[in-house]
Amino acid sequence: MTSLDPIQVFRTEAAELFEQIESGLLDLLNDLSDQDTIDAVFRGLHTLKGSGAMFGFEALAAFTHHCETAFDRVRKGQVPATDELVAAVLDAQDHMKALVSTPQGDHEDASNRLLAALHAAVGGAATTGHVVTPPLPQASAQAAAPASAPAKGQAFHIAFRLPANAMINGTNPLGLLDELRELGECTVKADLSTIPGLGSLEPTDLYIGWSVDLVTEQGRDAIDDVFIFVMDDMDIKVTEVAPVEAKAAEAAPAAKAASPAPEATLQKAEPAKAPGNEPKHGGKQAENVRVPAERLDELMDRVGELVIAQSRLSQLAGSSADLHLRAVSEDVERLSGELRDTMMVLRMVPVGSLFGRFRRLVHDLARETGKVIELETEGETTEVDKTVIERLADPLVHLVRNSIDHGLEPPDERVAAGKDKTGRVILSARQSGGEVIITIKDDGRGINRDRVRAKAESSGLIQPGQMLTDQELLQLIFQPGFSTAAQVTNLSGRGVGMDVVKKTVEALRGVIDVRSENGRGSEISLRIPLTLAIIDGLLVRVGAGSYVIPLSAVEECLELSLEDDLRSRGRSFISLRDNLVPFLRLRELFETGTPPDRYQKMVVISTGDARVGLVVDQIIGDHQTVIKSMSKLHHDVVTFSGATILGDGGVALILDVTHLVAVGQYQEAHLRAAG
Repeated sequence: MTSLDPIQVFRTEAAELFEQIESGLLDLLNDLSDQDTIDAVFRGLHTLKGSGAMFGFEALAAFTHHCETAFDRVRKGQVPATDELVAAVLDAQDHMKALVSTPQGDHEDASNRLLAALHAAVGGAATTGHVVTPPLPQASAQAAAPASAPAKGQAFHIAFRLPANAMINGTNPLGLLDELRELGECTVKADLSTIPGLGSLEPTDLYIGWSVDLVTEQGRDAIDDVFIFVMDDMDIKVTEVAPVEAKAAEAAPAAKAASPAPEATLQKAEPAKAPGNEPKHGGKQAENVRVPAERLDELMDRVGELVIAQSRLSQLAGSSADLHLRAVSEDVERLSGELRDTMMVLRMVPVGSLFGRFRRLVHDLARETGKVIELETEGETTEVDKTVIERLADPLVHLVRNSIDHGLEPPDERVAAGKDKTGRVILSARQSGGEVIITIKDDGRGINRDRVRAKAESSGLIQPGQMLTDQELLQLIFQPGFSTAAQVTNLSGRGVGMDVVKKTVEALRGVIDVRSENGRGSEISLRIPLTLAIIDGLLVRVGAGSYVIPLSAVEECLELSLEDDLRSRGRSFISLRDNLVPFLRLRELFETGTPPDRYQKMVVISTGDARVGLVVDQIIGDHQTVIKSMSKLHHDVVTFSGATILGDGGVALILDVTHLVAVGQYQEAHLRAAG
């Protein structure tokens, strides 16, 4: 097993810190006086700076230091938090991401421009307009920072010694001394007493300790923050000396020697101050283990193979009279089912992790378009397979941008229409059976159906005057190159994006529903399977072939005699509790060429409010289905969404429920239109 790359570990942790910082900044826009949020943003910036310095990202640490300083002044009440400051730090955060991804790049011009904006946002007092990496002090037996004026505050004596392998692990002791100097007036002495003779000296080990006399107005917590990343492995004692006045500050070392206060050992910082550093003791606190995604995928593959092997074992046991074999088969079936369920839970992540990304997007689009936009999210705790989350990110970006650019009106136009000037975009998620339904809704102007039809006719997508259902007309917006925008903007208008949404959703075995009302807004719903790996299925036979219907889509099973089937020829409807439901004869659809059985079965399936019946020859039973992708040769076969391996080694095709329901609804709509 290969060891983890420490730089990659840092980048993963940095990505989490960026999310925390961005979330805090956007929360701050709702209440600029929220001290807890201000403190959280400061801690995130402080942790990012310290981690960056520890792993050698010096440019990141130097740049982040300025943002941290700005928020340090805000949390101390020296300057107010403003919209301009939040916007400046959000822009600066994007630059920090570039410093993490390409640390060797030429970032000086961008750094200077962003720091100038930060400087202006805090009234010119927080930082300078030029990035300066703090010079490291020279290693010597004694070093003191010169003071231009006597210091005020509390005096501390700090004695610390880092572990011998500190520098190998990326800790720079001189950087810690730099941070102490930033807290106030200090004198630093090096302890050389443990340096061994030349013959015993290891060049990579650290033998020096330090003694620091510090006068600071920032208090003990500021000292704790300096050592927040290394405190677990180091030896440190902090002695608090009596407060000093301005004129007595220069005598702080002497005062320390004359009247020392009781020693205090540096305590471990609260977990909130160092995200990712969980306490080692005392705890019922939840522990998290970071596992590479590819390992989860590999484990999922192994579980899938186990499910297939268990299916073979069950088939062998079912045809055997050996009771011991049957008992073992039942135990293996139970255990493999539990393992499958556990594995599925491991792959599930809350959809809130996806929704959180759009707060920044909406904030930036509001600034760019001049519109007043409010983003609401619902159902953030709904869980979906991580692969689904990853693939949905880009389609949702297109849909949200489209809602804001095409859907929401400018403030003056909204007011003239009797609406509130603030436009609303609602992102919601909910689970329905084996599907998750993600909806993007706005209260804008809605989709102009006349313009959609005119554009479709002029583009040759439909014939002039061609009869279409409302849903068929609205689905035209997902055609490649289709756009009704009057002009091209930075957001949309080129007809690129919505077709990508449709292709991605269909690749996930999902479907898109569109609803729109003129002047009231639009609603686009994505119906996506919860998982792409293993599902519960209903195994059926049509002719000599076996097929799987996802069990989550099955509503009920009915008997359909040959006589009833023949009577419904030419109409293909069945009455279920006073509702007419269209049905499809899979023998005809698959062109098996064999006569139907005398007594057939009908499986009623549904997606959302739409239902359709599937006529099959035999219902075999439930089946744990490991989904295997279709080959590229079968890419255009839309009736099937995949395949699975049966216990006897045969192959069963998995029916695409969404496509079959759409076929049934199309058949119903045109039969009704024909009278």
